[in-house]
This record gives sequence, C-alpha cells and structure tokens, in this order.
Amino acid sequence: MAEPTELLRELIAFPTVSASSNTEITDFIESQLKTRGFETERIEYVDAAGVSKSNVVGRLGDGAGGLAWFGHSDVVPADDWSHSDAGPWQAVEADGRLYGRGSCDMKGSLACMLAAVDRRSSAKLNSPIYITVTADEEVGYIGASRVAAESALFEQMVSGDVNGIIGEPTSLNVVYAHKGSIALRCTSRGLAAHSSQSHGVNANLKMIPFLNEMRAIYDEVDGNPHWQNNEFSPPGLSWNIGINDHTHAINITPAQSVCTVYFRPMPGIDPAPLIDRARGAAEVSGLEFEVAFRGEPMYVDPESPFIRELLAVSRQPEAKTVCYGTDGAVLTRLRKLAVFGPGSIEQAHMADEYIELSQLDAGTAAYSDLIAAWCV
Repeated sequence: MAEPTELLRELIAFPTVSASSNTEITDFIESQLKTRGFETERIEYVDAAGVSKSNVVGRLGDGAGGLAWFGHSDVVPADDWSHSDAGPWQAVEADGRLYGRGSCDMKGSLACMLAAVDRRSSAKLNSPIYITVTADEEVGYIGASRVAAESALFEQMVSGDVNGIIGEPTSLNVVYAHKGSIALRCTSRGLAAHSSQSHGVNANLKMIPFLNEMRAIYDEVDGNPHWQNNEFSPPGLSWNIGINDHTHAINITPAQSVCTVYFRPMPGIDPAPLIDRARGAAEVSGLEFEVAFRGEPMYVDPESPFIRELLAVSRQPEAKTVCYGTDGAVLTRLRKLAVFGPGSIEQAHMADEYIELSQLDAGTAAYSDLIAAWCV
C-alpha cells in the first residue's frame, strides 16, 4: 500500500511546466492506474506551440454514480524557486512540510487519491471510481476541454450522474462555486520609425480611446451591485487591465500596442454586455479585438443533497466559494461537482511551494471516506 508522501515524491520529480510536454508523467500516472486495476483512456493533442500533451482518464468498477476525481499534471514555472535545500523537482521534507513545485497545486491531491484507492483495495465496489488527470489547466483548462469533448469515460460520468470532485487545494474545505474567467485582447497597429522623424504612427495614441473606455468599465463594475455577487470575497468581477507596447527603445515610435483585460464573471451574471462594449470600443478606433479565452463559473446549490452529503462525509460545517478558477469551468455538464482538496491555495505557485504533511494524511483519509460513501 503506497503512502501519499512516497507517491508525491515521484510525481514532483517530473518537470511538468505547462510549456513542456507532460506525456512522461501521464505514462507514469496511467501505469499507476493500471496497477490498481483501472481501465484507462488517453486523450492526446498537440498544443499551439507544437508540444505534445496528454490526458488520462481511468475507471475502476462498473455501474452508475460513484466518485469522479479530477486533477491536472501541469505546474507553473519554477524559475523563481527559492528553497535552499533542494530544487523544484526534488521533493524535500522539513518542518512538517513537503516542498517541491506542484506539491500543493496539485500533485499532492493526486497522491492522496491514489493512496485512498489503495486503502479501499479490498472493498467490493458497487459504483465506479473515476480518476482524470489533465494537461494545461494552468494555461486555460485546455486538457479538460478535450476530455469533456472527446472522452467516452467522461460521457459515462455525465450519464451516470457521478459525484464529481476537483482536487484543487481548498484546505479540505468544501467549495460549491468559483468564478469564471474571460480574457480579452485588443491590438493597435502603428508604424515604427525613429522618433525624431514624422512618418511613424504611434500605436499607443490609437489605443488611448479604448483604454479610456476600459477605465470607465472598471469604475462602473467596481461600484455597481448589478455586477457583484456577495457570495464571493471580493464580490466583484476584478476587471484587470494590462498594457504593453512591446517597444524595445525609447526613441522608436511604437508599432504595436496590446491591451489585455482579464475578468472573473460570477454565477448568475451575464458578461456579454461587457464583452460587446469592449468590442464596440475597439471597432470605433479601428483596433483588432478578440476574446482570447473563456471559462465559465462553477456553481452547485450549497443546499443540494450532494453538497450536504459531502459536508457530512468531510465533517465540514458549511460550504464556501473561491475566486480562482479550476477545470470545473469546462466540466459544467456534470450536475454534481465541488472543489475539495488538500493543501492551501496560499502555498500554491509560491517560490517555495509546499504542502503540509498533515494535509496529505487528512486528504487521503477524506478521499477514502468518499470512496466508502459513494462507491462501496
């Protein structure tokens, strides 16, 4: 019977930054699933940069219902890694913590789920256990989108009304809702020239009217209750404006200016008017505009039998919301879905990322209890 710390050490050793291929760790995870008796399915694709990516979906047992755990194998870059005793791909244990990139977000959760399956290995399953591990969650839920569109096992989860758990770090609090995410990109084209000359066209000047409208939207959504949901903290859309002219010297007339807007719509709020308003502002100024990315909010009624049962099994008093997103943004065909995993989001993406060893133990116990409640 594998312990979660042992499994996590092996998972951390794979350098799975989103820009790199994750096929080696998927091979490893698939072998772990097959060793435990899972039927497996691979969903392969090549990303926009030509890098091979892979997702794996496993099922143990037959029938409807059961438990479906979802996680991702990619991690954020480790260029700023700061722990002095080991690099980001070499797990080190100290002061009741296990350090390593992805230890918290979210290889630790996968280690807990595999260890939980081991703890219930002698039990007869009346309903199936599903484990899904995706690529590219950190850069836009790309792998999960492919699973939702192409996986036969995912179709079984939907038709069987499975109890879905996204194992992102919540400190084992039950999360019934998270915000969505939408990225807008507006590009202004100019003409580069030496700034002492008059024939250059400054792309930043063409961008200014659009920026003024983005600031107006920022002010409006920040204070208007129509665009807020008090189930969340903060309750607003977080209309975040970025600007970059990509000009490498101060004496060059900028030939390009790019404005990005990233905001987080909440359940029950239609973002279409904001998108249309931004698109209209771009068109008036003759600028290029695109919706670069869109992920939907996740929401399950906090008073639903599913959430109440999850609270009872996990011994939590109430369900919560979070403001970050998960693969749940593209798994919305599942009627019952919650975020529930070991580790704190405060430790995720840090320069010395870690997970508390006590959280690994508690996460394994919690997932084992869910298997017993929904599958045995």
